[in-house]
Amino acid sequence: MSEQERMEKKVLEIIESIKPLDEAAIKRARARMDILTKPQGSLGRMEDLAIQLAGINGDFFPVGSRKRVVVMAADHGVTEEGISAYPSEVTAQMVANFTGGGAAINVFGRQGEVEVEVVDVGVKVDSNLPGVKRVRVKAGSDNFRRRPAMSRLEALEALMAGIDCAQEAAEDGIKVLATGEMGIGNTTASSAVMAALSGYETSLVVGRGTGLDDEKLLHKQQVVSEALDMHKPDPADPIGVLSLVGGLEISALAGLIIGAASRRIPVVIDGFISSTAALAAVKMCPAAWNYLVPSHLSAESGHALLMDYLNLQPYIQMGMRLGEGTGAVLAMHLVEASARITLEMATFEDARVSNREEETADDQEVGSKKKGAEQ
Repeated sequence: MSEQERMEKKVLEIIESIKPLDEAAIKRARARMDILTKPQGSLGRMEDLAIQLAGINGDFFPVGSRKRVVVMAADHGVTEEGISAYPSEVTAQMVANFTGGGAAINVFGRQGEVEVEVVDVGVKVDSNLPGVKRVRVKAGSDNFRRRPAMSRLEALEALMAGIDCAQEAAEDGIKVLATGEMGIGNTTASSAVMAALSGYETSLVVGRGTGLDDEKLLHKQQVVSEALDMHKPDPADPIGVLSLVGGLEISALAGLIIGAASRRIPVVIDGFISSTAALAAVKMCPAAWNYLVPSHLSAESGHALLMDYLNLQPYIQMGMRLGEGTGAVLAMHLVEASARITLEMATFEDARVSNREEETADDQEVGSKKKGAEQ
């Protein structure tokens, strides 16, 4: 058995180990939501989130759970085509910023008590910075406008790197994971992957990324269209799509999602790039969908279409498009709030508050008896 065959087999075994949500836990959580001191359904989607988390955990989700955002970093050879407003050197510079604690994701992480793990899965410059987890598959993907972004084996290696990160997080006691990324050119790769897997036209899914003007946006769309025409990726083969037009960090994030689902850990997905990784993960493993928590609606043009395609409704809409996992970490507050509502909010009985529905039923019964007595 070749290394590629061995790795494909291992990924398949992990996918097959993923279980559906715990229906008994879902039923208990829904029943508890209905007796808390509030009108039924009045907390809207917060109640849905609490019920989903219970189904994932197998019981009411614990308060104060350890949370971690995994920021996968890699470079993209397609930047040679001039599809980004920033040079590829910025990827390594931002990785250094992450380790120095100066990026937006660090600020949000500190505020929300979310651990930030930075993973070099394929940064072009091997800086070997302290605080960076090195699982380098190669020094960036190749230019998929000219050749495949990576070999199938390399795509599998990146996928397994993400699975391993999720497995290690579970061993560390992490109860909630979030997806983050850094890689100049990765909106181009994400657009190509989304178009290949969903069938959407490139003009609908290719956005401005780091802020392209109209002329450069048209060029970016053309690059993606020409790459798809050349490679003709098979939408029934998501690993093949990732290898042809994807990115190392996108593959790793898909693995992180699959690995988290295999350990019954909810994954809060960030914006467009992370959602594209989620699309690839769900195409490989439909059961992984149950473990996704959509954080925010990115301003990147293809993200709304992608959310619709995945049948997910983001919790936050603030016009953000930074990436790094920033939207996902903001949504971690909602995860914590839903857990606290479930476990800390009083029931009608606990608080000795009259339940209007029960009260109405009691009133009707008393009225009926009174009327009978009068007759």
